[in-house]
Amino acid sequence: MSGGPRSQAPSSQGPASQGRGVSRRGFLGGLGLTGAGLAVGAAAGASLSSNGSADESAAVTAFHGDRQAGITTPAQQRMMFGAFDVAGADKAQLRELLSRWSAAAALMTRGLPVGPTEAAPGSPPVDTGEAVGLGPGGLTITVGFGASLFDGRFGLADHLPDALAPLPPLPGDTVLDPAISGGDLCVQACASDPQVAFHVLRNFARMGRGTVTTRWMQEGFGRASSTSADQKTPRNLFGFKDGTNNTKTDDEFRDWVWVDDSADQPWMQGGSYLVTRKIAMSIETWDSDAIADQERVFGRVKGSGAPLGHTGEFDEISLTAPGPDGTPAIDPNSHVALAHPDNNAGVKLLRRSYNYTGGINPATGHLDAGLFFIAYQRDPHTQFAALQRQLGRRDNLNEYIKHLSSSVFACPPGVRGGGDYWGSELLA
Repeated sequence: MSGGPRSQAPSSQGPASQGRGVSRRGFLGGLGLTGAGLAVGAAAGASLSSNGSADESAAVTAFHGDRQAGITTPAQQRMMFGAFDVAGADKAQLRELLSRWSAAAALMTRGLPVGPTEAAPGSPPVDTGEAVGLGPGGLTITVGFGASLFDGRFGLADHLPDALAPLPPLPGDTVLDPAISGGDLCVQACASDPQVAFHVLRNFARMGRGTVTTRWMQEGFGRASSTSADQKTPRNLFGFKDGTNNTKTDDEFRDWVWVDDSADQPWMQGGSYLVTRKIAMSIETWDSDAIADQERVFGRVKGSGAPLGHTGEFDEISLTAPGPDGTPAIDPNSHVALAHPDNNAGVKLLRRSYNYTGGINPATGHLDAGLFFIAYQRDPHTQFAALQRQLGRRDNLNEYIKHLSSSVFACPPGVRGGGDYWGSELLA
């Protein structure tokens, strides 16, 4: 199999959709998506498609494909991320859940409800209804599996990839909270509208009652990384441009993001590994620092985003170019220097992070805000962990941040057609 990106075109008759033992009508029926449910969806689709609007609410990102959307897809402005634990289920129930989620996702990414939004008195509606009329919003839904899913409950222990092994203790990991880390399953929903993204997690949780429990959720706003050369570089909550040198090309995705045919577990070929970290920012402390100190910490000019000692945001970085005093213009312990591939044996990863806020921290009276770091890669141990060792030990930014959570998930290949589902090659 080629390591480069594969087509996202739908294929209901591809090999991944055969031999699954679960018919589309079977798992749609479990959702109430047959008969009247499909009629509701068709009517909603007609009204959306007749809109003709070119705004973000009308954008559709293809759900079916060889690879999951929401990884190399240009990052949207809003994100909801949730982790779930599987409770009291066997392998057949887990398979059925992922089948139902996949069928619902195919509808939601087209801006359609997952079933009727009205019901007979005394019965709850199939779809919760809060996303009706909002449009697809460029919605992408990405699902991953945590290492705990392979603990023996479902007969999957022999299928645990080496890359999904727990990360070793890393510098700066002194206050990680297990309550907001890990999980058997994860769901990342990204869209232009936060209510469209929230609708996914709400309905997945509702559909999974009795099979999964919600472990933790995180909302994100204002994408904090650009994942496409066509996107302007956004700013993080410290006011600096973030993602200027992020992985953005097909060649980089092939080399650093997508798992190829050398994988120790064939079911992960065409997938990617996801690392999340909730990183609190000391906003008030940062805001009291002089601009020169802020720029030294990052290694960039705050306004233009240019590396210190350079003039343009996208200028090739020289880590040795002298500043006015003859020392390197970019501090060797700056964030830019320590994260640069030249200091990490060429290692890269794909960052897809979002800003977050939880209002005011009652313990301190300060802003509860920061970065929900998201990164995709071929191997978290040789990529993320290697970079974090550098940053955790020496990064000038460490004075202003604190890592609160850490999670690793294996995101399998995409759902290839109407009879397929996330993880079908693992669970078949």
